[in-house]
Amino acid sequence: MPSLQDVVNFLWYCRKRGLRDSTLDSFGRVLKHLARHVNLNSPEQVLNFIAVKDVSEARKEVIVNCYARYCEWKGLPFTKPNYRRVKKLPFVPFENEVDMLISALPRRLSVFCQLIKETGARPGEAWNLKWVDVNPQTNTVVINKPEKNSNPRMVKVSSGLIARILSLPRQTEYVFKTNPKAKLKTLTRKFQKYKRQIANKLQNQRLNLISFLSLRHFKATMEYKRTKDILHVKELLGHVNIQNTLVYTHLVNLGETEYVCKVAKNSLEAQQLIEAGFEYVCTTPEGLMLFRKPK
Repeated sequence: MPSLQDVVNFLWYCRKRGLRDSTLDSFGRVLKHLARHVNLNSPEQVLNFIAVKDVSEARKEVIVNCYARYCEWKGLPFTKPNYRRVKKLPFVPFENEVDMLISALPRRLSVFCQLIKETGARPGEAWNLKWVDVNPQTNTVVINKPEKNSNPRMVKVSSGLIARILSLPRQTEYVFKTNPKAKLKTLTRKFQKYKRQIANKLQNQRLNLISFLSLRHFKATMEYKRTKDILHVKELLGHVNIQNTLVYTHLVNLGETEYVCKVAKNSLEAQQLIEAGFEYVCTTPEGLMLFRKPK
């Protein structure tokens, strides 16, 4: 059986090739788990173990992708089995449920969740927010350490959130880290613990379905519902590929949207409506231009 030193050497190899810490953590967990049950240097044993493992197809796909990288490094012959995750729409909570949970959480967790709700940042991006990234003069925060090869971005937030962020104690250069080596998974475990307690107390088990990522999904869905601008949502989330953003168009029931309608008699009025956020719909037989904007 290979020692854990093989795993350590592989992770060091990956780090030298620029893989992110989150990826290294994931690889480490997968390989250490496999090494406890099978010989990592025996692809057949690994395949048999994965085949009978009681996890989802999505999880099996993650495991074989990780093991394939290990085999490539080790020079082992390995053909990936055809595991495919079942695509499904993400859970998006109602706004009153999000606010209910945020108001009941301890302060640091509450501010962390509100930050994700207002910016759509990934949990790791919010976790790495530094004090220098918060600008109380413009009510903006900068996502300077984007994840999954996303783009950095500056996001406008409420003055209330800025005030809550500034009320937190400054223990490190990071807003939410009480020490430089603090891990996001520790905050996640605390969140899950308090979330269960709050869900039981308020007798609303839907609160248990809310995760940090649910808050990101909530922001993206609400922004698309408000603007109907998929490119705006793409920039907000930092996506490089718009295909990753299009899922949020399926989460909004456009039939339920209410609109404010305006009429423009000439090009100047049309320009003013467009600058105010209205979108052109059509021109009537009388030559009047109709515009609309979601309420």
